[in-house]
Amino acid sequence: MSMQDNTSNQPPEEDEEEDYMNMVIAEPTVPQKETSIQRRQRQKREAEIRGRVKSKAELAEEEKVARDAALSRSMLADTSSSKNKGLAMMAKMGFKPGAALGSKDNVDARIEPIGVSMKEDRGGIGLDTEKKRKFREEVEKEGKRVKAEEGDYRERVRREREEARLEGLVGAAMRVAERMNEEKEEAEASTPEDPKKRTISTKPLKQINILWRGLVRKREEKERDRRMRYDLHQSLSRLPTYDDADEDKEDKRALGKDRIQHTLVEDLEEEDPDLDAFNELDPAERLHKLVLHLREEYNYCFWCKFTYPDKDMEGCPGLTEEDHD
Repeated sequence: MSMQDNTSNQPPEEDEEEDYMNMVIAEPTVPQKETSIQRRQRQKREAEIRGRVKSKAELAEEEKVARDAALSRSMLADTSSSKNKGLAMMAKMGFKPGAALGSKDNVDARIEPIGVSMKEDRGGIGLDTEKKRKFREEVEKEGKRVKAEEGDYRERVRREREEARLEGLVGAAMRVAERMNEEKEEAEASTPEDPKKRTISTKPLKQINILWRGLVRKREEKERDRRMRYDLHQSLSRLPTYDDADEDKEDKRALGKDRIQHTLVEDLEEEDPDLDAFNELDPAERLHKLVLHLREEYNYCFWCKFTYPDKDMEGCPGLTEEDHD
């Protein structure tokens, strides 16, 4: 019992002792007095801020902020609303804040005032409606134009394909007419030439029938270009008069020395207004002239691909392609 009493009478020991050596004592801050130089600099900065002219964007932004703040605050909740003369007159007539105007029986009456919508431009009240109407008309017009262009494109493609097909038929009819004319000339000649040795025609172009003169002209121009390339190649490789004794017929054939030397027409470089006028005709019209010439001269139907024995051409459906469908 005595030991417990002695322990309870002892004072409690402190858990932690304060370390006075490491304590930092803050010095009291004494407000510094503004010097004359600092005062002049401060006054100068304030004067510059007050004297700076605000830009239009800054003024518009301040105006917008002030307007939004005013519109977001109810006039009835304002502390200065009691001094408003208009509100005082409405209160005398029975208006109470939070209630609607007019009769009490009108339950659909507006409680909140009509919202303000600021108009930024100078247009009239109905200008937006007019703009919408014009925009709608432009959209409809653009849609119609796109559809029309699609239709025009399809029609143009169809027309181009038809013209290309007719041009092919014109070329085929030209070749048939030229071949039949050559066969007729050979049959009328007393000594017909060997078909294997037949060369390109040496007659002047203007003496050839206008119906297939363009075909002959293209062939002559192609032959001229081929000969020019061949002569250029020969001039670069060896002299034209060089003749190798060791070359046999097969070597000469491989080198192109045994080819028939064609004589080009004389008026190949001259202008041909008649041919130009014929080429300017529509392909369908040129084809019609060729088909009619074959029927009248040779009793040949271009569509049937058959030569009839007489001019009656019995069994031929007609003159046009549609008749042979």
